[in-house]
Amino acid sequence: MKVLKFGGTSVANPENIIKVKSIVQRSPDEKSAVVVSAFGGITDVLLNTLEQAANQDLSYQKGLEEIEKRHISVIKELLPVQRQSTILSKVKSDLNILETLLEGAFLIGEITPKLSDKVVSYGELLSSFIISEFFKSEGVDAIFKDSRELILTDNAYGKAAVNFKVTNQNCGDYFNESKHQIHVLPGFVASNSDGNSTTLGRGGSDYTAAIIAAAVNASILEIWTDVSGMYTANPKLVKQAKCVAHISYEEAMELSHFGAKVLYPPTIQPVLGKEIPIVIKNTFSPEDEGTLITKNTNGGGKTVRGISHVGNISLLSLEGPGMIGIPGISKRFFETLSVDGISVVLITQASSEHSICVGISDDDVKRATAAVNEAFEYEIARKKINPVIVEQDLTIVALVGDNMKSHQGLSGKMFSTLGRNNVNIRAIAQGASERNISAVIKKTDVKKALNSLHEEFFEENIKQLNLFVMGVGNVGSKFLTQILQQQTYLKEELKLNIRVIGMSNSRNMVFDENGINLKDWETTIAGGEKADKVKFFEKVKTLNFRNSVFVDNTASKEVAQGYPDYLKNSISVVTCNKIACSSDYDFYRELKQLAKKYNAPFLFETNVGAGLPIIDTLKNLIASGDKVKKIQAVLSGSLNFVFNNFNDQVTFHDIVKQAQEEGYTEPDPTIDLSGIDVMRKILILARESGNKLDIEQIENDAFLPKESLETNSNEAFFASLVKHEDGFQEMYKSARDEDSKLKYVAQFENGKAKVGLQQIPKGHDFYNLEGSDNIVLFFTERYPNQPMIIKGAGAGADVTASGIFADIIRIGNF
Repeated sequence: MKVLKFGGTSVANPENIIKVKSIVQRSPDEKSAVVVSAFGGITDVLLNTLEQAANQDLSYQKGLEEIEKRHISVIKELLPVQRQSTILSKVKSDLNILETLLEGAFLIGEITPKLSDKVVSYGELLSSFIISEFFKSEGVDAIFKDSRELILTDNAYGKAAVNFKVTNQNCGDYFNESKHQIHVLPGFVASNSDGNSTTLGRGGSDYTAAIIAAAVNASILEIWTDVSGMYTANPKLVKQAKCVAHISYEEAMELSHFGAKVLYPPTIQPVLGKEIPIVIKNTFSPEDEGTLITKNTNGGGKTVRGISHVGNISLLSLEGPGMIGIPGISKRFFETLSVDGISVVLITQASSEHSICVGISDDDVKRATAAVNEAFEYEIARKKINPVIVEQDLTIVALVGDNMKSHQGLSGKMFSTLGRNNVNIRAIAQGASERNISAVIKKTDVKKALNSLHEEFFEENIKQLNLFVMGVGNVGSKFLTQILQQQTYLKEELKLNIRVIGMSNSRNMVFDENGINLKDWETTIAGGEKADKVKFFEKVKTLNFRNSVFVDNTASKEVAQGYPDYLKNSISVVTCNKIACSSDYDFYRELKQLAKKYNAPFLFETNVGAGLPIIDTLKNLIASGDKVKKIQAVLSGSLNFVFNNFNDQVTFHDIVKQAQEEGYTEPDPTIDLSGIDVMRKILILARESGNKLDIEQIENDAFLPKESLETNSNEAFFASLVKHEDGFQEMYKSARDEDSKLKYVAQFENGKAKVGLQQIPKGHDFYNLEGSDNIVLFFTERYPNQPMIIKGAGAGADVTASGIFADIIRIGNF
């Protein structure tokens, strides 16, 4: 004989009930017990209706009407007309009794546990009766059996304890004597020795099925629900979660206790001793393998089998100097909670005996706090023990697996993964069985924590990076194109899954938790909401994704000033915006320190040399113990482009205009031509070399006329270039006459920096620098005479975007 249990979603409507019949008929030669829940949602309606009645709210009658309508509509849709009359009569008779019970609650204005059990039992009683009659009408050899006649409990209404001796005898006698093939029974409900209805707790239909399976030594217990088994994590929160094909009883109990809702925690206990296998299957995809639960499976060699969580948890802490070395404190503490009927789901105690901390349901906090404070009133008054400390809005996250026993490093791996993603742990517990490691965290961090841990333990080392991109203009658009082109390569070769979750330009911003489609991002952002930098950050913070990276492709000071907010929330920052690192030295240091403190990389390789590995090389030199003596560099791709193409055949104005149009200059070209951009770059290199320097300390030998420098618009600036063309031609002629080339050079030496236009003679490393290339010479203790040289394209949207991309990959490899 086998036992099948169908949950509320499986019997939510006539269409689903027809699916249930097909599943039940799959084993025509084997006797079956079919345990069913109430029609989907009915139990909640019953409880709400009862509460309204007890509050003397006449709207409870609408709830009663809804219950009647649901059941009658199922009867009329499932059963042939000639069979409906008798069944409708029985159902209406039961509904009349239910109405009387609700009227009683309305009149007395309260709910008793006994009354509550009687009212909610009607959900399962009605559904099982209707389903059994449907089976009969379809020619199935089925019969209805009231579980209250088989399962005997104590008087603890709401979550009654089963008298297994009597229950097992009742079930054995009934099923041995019955000649029917299919027995349809209501789950959740039972009765006490007085014949009053009791219930086995929410989720009790699973328990009913397990009780019957154990009593009759069933060949298998099948739990049919709306998911295809137990998953490595909650698939609603972790998209990459996978179904676990085979799991042990102990692992299943741990996972169900910590929130795996496909299985009611007490379900396993009755079948465990008899080693009756349990299989969890999907009513809507019956061909799926599902999850088989048996005796220890050795986990297929895997250490962690699942990650689960239980929400709505509060921590209750009792602490004080008067607890140290005093026997009996723990006993009094737990006894107080027990007497008040408060269940403890997690315990942790300091080895100093200075404090005891327990996790309980949010619903029990007020009761527990009052009870414990009262129990220790004497000690609290004398300041030997502090009043109970309560922390709410928490969740327990747990790693579960039989093979976690004595496996070194799992706890460290779990906690370091959470720490990297700024998930603060409030309490830790590990059972002596070592089958479970639990951590208490803020409930707002649950999704991030589950995804981070799942990625670490289950996803074959594929790391997901979630990007939030500010600025999708020239550089930003190239960057998005590069991500799209390389997505397959990144997953296959680098094990990186890079998604763009949010993006913004100066007008609009848009977010998609599943990742923005980069094939059509222009259309997507055009339909987005109005751009707002503050709201953008708040959205990034609220989404709270693991491995979040803020990418700044702007030249905005306002955006740069927001970096600390991102770093403080463990959101990495990658930027080509030079303002942050070249602003006040204290701000630069703050960003570096925040990155270390919150384990959030702050990368800005493109600040100097676009895609060239200048800063990264410098960092490696410093990290290896080398010391920089001097830096000489041509750091402006735009100025190099300008002076490489400027001659007596073209105007300076036209060359600068061309540089702007081809994306070599900043949107405001005075930033490049005034030397400010180069000053920022040499300042950043000086700082990265370990020197304290501010931009005001850099000597700037400007070549532009004062009038050009003081213009306040691009139009005025370009007009001034035309006006001073003769001066520019004179600079060119002077260099040509000396057989030299004009280069805008930056230099740092002996703690001092300067920038300016220089005539570079033949033979110098800078002389043959072509196009928009950059070059940097590092003279160090290890390279005193022949410098380390880095040379290549130092400007342009493509190379800058590739530099940003490289920084993203660096974060992925951290």
